[in-house]
Amino acid sequence: MTALVLDAGALIALDRNDREVWAMLRVAADDSSIVQVPAGAIGQAWRDGARQALLARALRHCDEVALEGTVARAAGLLCGKTSTADVIDASIAIAAAVLSRTERVVILTSDRNDIASLAAELRASVQIEVV
Repeated sequence: MTALVLDAGALIALDRNDREVWAMLRVAADDSSIVQVPAGAIGQAWRDGARQALLARALRHCDEVALEGTVARAAGLLCGKTSTADVIDASIAIAAAVLSRTERVVILTSDRNDIASLAAELRASVQIEVV
């Protein structure tokens, strides 16, 4: 099985009814695969729940990863090591790196370069798919 980690770009694609991203989510759900979304990515994509029925439906199939305590500190440290500033991107890379210890992982992102450099710093074996 392949685990998915979604960033805000993937959530926005789902909200815009991107058929390809929906297909990936459906396959993951059908296979009972792990699908994770760091909480900060949800915050980046969520604007008006009354108008985001598709996104709300998609999130029902996802495990929300909290950004607290040790994960928040690890994200800050990762930003420092890579000279980047986006703690949310760092939390996505961390979630993927943790999963990659036991699962094949695909990150669905609209920001390949930043996610790739963060994952490389963590030496995470992940596949990155641009949405």
